[in-house]
Amino acid sequence: MTENSSQLRHETVNRTKTIVVKVGTNVLSTDDDQLDSVRIASLAGQLHGICATGRKLVLVSSGAIGAGMGLLGLKQRPKDLPHLQAAAATGQAHLIHIYDKALQPHGYHASQILLTANDFKQRSRYLNVRNTLRTLAEFPVIPIVNENDTVSTEEIKLGDNDRLAAMVAGLIQADLLVILSVVDGLLTGDPTDPNSRRLPLVEKFDDELLNLVGASKSSRGTGGMKTKLEAVHTATAVGVNVIIANGKRPDVLNEIMRGDDIGTLFLGEGDGVSAWKRWIGYTMPPKGRFVLDHGARRAVEQQGKSLLAAGIVRVEGEFPKGEVVSLVDMETGEEFARGLSNYDSVAVRTIAGQRKDEITRTIGTVPYDEVIHRDNLVVTSLTKS
Repeated sequence: MTENSSQLRHETVNRTKTIVVKVGTNVLSTDDDQLDSVRIASLAGQLHGICATGRKLVLVSSGAIGAGMGLLGLKQRPKDLPHLQAAAATGQAHLIHIYDKALQPHGYHASQILLTANDFKQRSRYLNVRNTLRTLAEFPVIPIVNENDTVSTEEIKLGDNDRLAAMVAGLIQADLLVILSVVDGLLTGDPTDPNSRRLPLVEKFDDELLNLVGASKSSRGTGGMKTKLEAVHTATAVGVNVIIANGKRPDVLNEIMRGDDIGTLFLGEGDGVSAWKRWIGYTMPPKGRFVLDHGARRAVEQQGKSLLAAGIVRVEGEFPKGEVVSLVDMETGEEFARGLSNYDSVAVRTIAGQRKDEITRTIGTVPYDEVIHRDNLVVTSLTKS
């Protein structure tokens, strides 16, 4: 580890006041798909060590479906939703019971919070979750967050706990997100290639990182390194530092909090992003897309301007007023921003490409000068200035 990398690790840890730890299914499972109570007990002791320093902590834990598979005698992860939900319902209670039992010797109880995408999409529920997590910090409990797989359907499913952890980190404005998996960090090649080496530090996230990994999923969970990097982008874009490390290491959290050279540290880049803009830009998938010309992209991305109808080339998707939409480049099709539309998709198609005086002649009164006001707009591109 270089001197600069070592210094950045120690500075990152020393500045951390709020931390989110995500533990993957493979970390918590034995080879026969049972929960590894010994590893959970070890993690509980390390979580206690973090809390004892006065830091606030939230744990995002996978493992419910895996635990349910073992209890129900299922040899393979179910493919259909009803059996997945049955495994989650059976395993979740067992998972929290083991966490609670492991935490009690350290003076803590496990607090269970099960979420779906709707809890992030609806602003009032989003704030309720944040308030609950803040209030739990007043008590000797460890909040344990998981997706509510027992009720999740495709429409309200978050996808995987890497994404959920990044969203929780943004929700509570955490300083550090630790993702514990069964890999040593981000590697320069395939993990089975002896020439692959670990990258100890990534100072700026870019698309080239995604080329280092495939889209494969883990054996028991739903995520792979690609989903982890997507979660890293979500978190670092709003200023959260991220460490991906091997959760099978016996002392992994203690090593991280000492600033040891393990895993890969990704530095946060989005300091100053408000909670409101975190919610708009990095919480839920957009409902539609506005394809913009070069002038509109420059005005939004580089000059911090609102989006006007004149710069919209095309509208894709159907959505009501007030939904999050994606802003994309007319040539590359890449997304560079997101925002809340002041108009529904039908209205925007009617006024797209028109100046204000033309819009007045087209629809009469103009309730909003901007299609998206800059206060409700977030630049999400990796190359933003």
